[in-house]
Amino acid sequence: MPSATETPTQNYRLGLFSAVAVLFVWSGFLVVSRAGVQSSLTAGDITMLRFAIAGAMFLPFVRRWWPRQVPLWGACLMILCGPGALYSMLTFAGLAQPSAAHGGIFTNAALPIFTLAIVIAVTGVWPKRAQVTALSVVEAGGVLFALPGLEVSGTEKALGIALLMAAAAIISVYTFCLNHWRVTPRQALVLINVPNAILFLPLWGAVLPTGLAEADPAMILLQAVYQALGPSFLAVVFYALSATHLGPTMTAGFSAAVPVTDALMAVPLLGEQLTTLEWLAIGVVTAGLLLLVRARCG
Repeated sequence: MPSATETPTQNYRLGLFSAVAVLFVWSGFLVVSRAGVQSSLTAGDITMLRFAIAGAMFLPFVRRWWPRQVPLWGACLMILCGPGALYSMLTFAGLAQPSAAHGGIFTNAALPIFTLAIVIAVTGVWPKRAQVTALSVVEAGGVLFALPGLEVSGTEKALGIALLMAAAAIISVYTFCLNHWRVTPRQALVLINVPNAILFLPLWGAVLPTGLAEADPAMILLQAVYQALGPSFLAVVFYALSATHLGPTMTAGFSAAVPVTDALMAVPLLGEQLTTLEWLAIGVVTAGLLLLVRARCG
């Protein structure tokens, strides 16, 4: 059985490109999801739209693409802990509390910590000191970026933070498993989307509350298209490539920059202005990522 390592594999440049691509897809995911949970749509509605389309897209490929190198218990673990229904529900419910940007802080900044802990616990392999330093710089920049929002949010946002941290914890298990069993992008597509559609859609129809009938058709279309093509397709592919070619720790490290990418996208798209502290935080995160890339090459 292959095991997870922290050594470069086949295509380092492809891994870097994929990690950066995940940043932009996940940044859009935060913004679009925040808009969805602020409408009449429930977390269950958005999750249903996501997997109804993605599940149907990849159902014809299950027989050819199923990851047969993964044992049954491992496949069940990845289905549960991957970017599927549980992760989506935790994230959407958490985003109903803090803002999308600060939601990204708690989900994405926690991911490298959880992933690093799993790598050490399972493999006994400790990262290089340079990698730990780089991850620490990225985390520091994320906290700096979050400080204004934390002051505004207050203790009443504790539930949302806990839900987002839980989402980070389970996705870290998936991140490790991707590299451990060398799951390819197309294998990840069928492994995550099809079983989650089969399991979640009956649950949504039977017991979960819905606001689908009251929702704006334009919002329904936005959620259906972006959720299915963004996090369920593009992010799954790029995340699998990044985990394969960069390793779990570096892949998770890049995720901590999602709130920064989100903020930078909001400047030209939404006309938002960043504070001096936020620009400083962006500089710190960027420096941390550059250190992480250098540490990985060294």
